[in-house]
Amino acid sequence: MNWLGDSLLTWAALAALLFWFVGAHNRLVRLRAAALQAYAALDAQMLRQLDFVQAALPAPAAGGPGDDNGTETALRAASAQMSTVMGSTRPRPLDPQAMAALGTALGVLLTAWQRMHPDAEPISFEPDGTLSRPAALQELPAPGAAAVPLVWPEPSALAEISRAQFNAAVIQYNHAIGQFPAVLVAWLLRMRRAAPLG
Repeated sequence: MNWLGDSLLTWAALAALLFWFVGAHNRLVRLRAAALQAYAALDAQMLRQLDFVQAALPAPAAGGPGDDNGTETALRAASAQMSTVMGSTRPRPLDPQAMAALGTALGVLLTAWQRMHPDAEPISFEPDGTLSRPAALQELPAPGAAAVPLVWPEPSALAEISRAQFNAAVIQYNHAIGQFPAVLVAWLLRMRRAAPLG
């Protein structure tokens, strides 16, 4: 009769372990899906910003020398680079290297935009969408540092709100992956830490 009690305890422990694994898995998958959904909203806002920049570019002069100081050329190159990097980031938005490349491309685009429009009053929005003005264009912070509001080409709070929501979702996902014993589930399922968009 003792073997029956031991067998029941073993099965109960295995059932508890299975339920725990399924629960931890579901939580990590839910947080990962939330981060991916937040990136989709951010991607749409960045695409809107890119469209705004490209629409603001003057039509290239046929056979003419173009702009004399290279700002227009730099902005065209930066918008082309941003478009390419966004396209390569879409399939893997939680990859830290892809997000670092996107952050760099975004920084180049914003710098080129400011150089082309040095007289425009820079307007930035806090992560919650409140206006914070005037704001000087700053370099993107290092990954992991507190995100500073960006000066987007099209003055819209939606881009900054989307960036803040994506960063918050990534931080929550990374926190869940780093907790013990969920870190074991993440390791088994090859879930890696993500990086926010500086």
